[in-house]
Amino acid sequence: MELKYHRFELPLRHPFGIARGTTTTTKTLIVELSQDGHSGYGEMADNDYYGVTIDETLAALEGVRQEIADTPMDDPAAFWEQMNRSLDHMPFVQCALDEAACDLWGKLRGETTWKLWGLSLDSCPLTDYTIGIDTIEVMVKKLKEFDGWPIYKIKLGTSNDLEIVRALREHTDAVFRVDANCGWTADEAIANSQSLKDLGVEFIEQPLPADQWDDMKRVYRESALPVIADESCRVPADVDRCEGHFHGINIKLMKCGGLTPARGMIDRARQLDLKVMIGCMTETTVGISAIAQLLPQLDYVDMDGALLLAEDVATGVTIDLGRVSYPDVNGNGVRFLR
Repeated sequence: MELKYHRFELPLRHPFGIARGTTTTTKTLIVELSQDGHSGYGEMADNDYYGVTIDETLAALEGVRQEIADTPMDDPAAFWEQMNRSLDHMPFVQCALDEAACDLWGKLRGETTWKLWGLSLDSCPLTDYTIGIDTIEVMVKKLKEFDGWPIYKIKLGTSNDLEIVRALREHTDAVFRVDANCGWTADEAIANSQSLKDLGVEFIEQPLPADQWDDMKRVYRESALPVIADESCRVPADVDRCEGHFHGINIKLMKCGGLTPARGMIDRARQLDLKVMIGCMTETTVGISAIAQLLPQLDYVDMDGALLLAEDVATGVTIDLGRVSYPDVNGNGVRFLR
């Protein structure tokens, strides 16, 4: 295979705020793997919270360039294991390579990735649309910009969280999900849960900091709403620990290392009777189309990342009022535009 990569800093449609801060652009790296006239694409992004930089990633990719050149794309799972020996503890770059490998694998075989995995699109969840933290007035405007969506995810972790949700509820009957991004204490999470339930909230995502397992067990027992792990569930080894602390897990492909480990996390979560969600970073249609390959296996999905961008670098799956449509393109369905 031939390795190429493409680096971008893309503007967001609006400033995007969560409990840890606000961003106006996203720095992303598109990895391209080519063989026999076909190219597959994967993605990773800078992330301060996880200490990931694109410069570090580029150095890691150069370190495996020759190994990739010597490897034909026969099986993405075997390729992931091979790369893991050289890129262990670098899940973001592993994710980009794995997404590209799955995309290329499908294109070489003339089939979509989800079909090659034996999946069906008969039953797929709708995706939410995320409203980032801002003034209440601006958050209402963001909601109205995507009016009519069946599900909204509301970023919280402020001093007026309930006021925000009440204000948004005045403008829609849609299902709400809330994500505190580690921004609450256990007492706040438990106290907020009943009011949020009364306001039509479906679940609470990551209410506490990721390392507060004892407090999280109390929230799990006393919350009026289900709680879903995000920052507390990064890699496959974390799934078992979430049992008895969360009602479900939110898998992020970049955090766990790509589609290959995500599939294992889904299987283990099902064994533990945990709900399964996949979420996204603020990423392009490259990464969103990779998530779509797992859609039939999920209870919930948050794959609106490309909708938060002012410009994109690829085509692939599209989303209209929460419903995902797949292109007539093999692999993950990605066509690169740059």
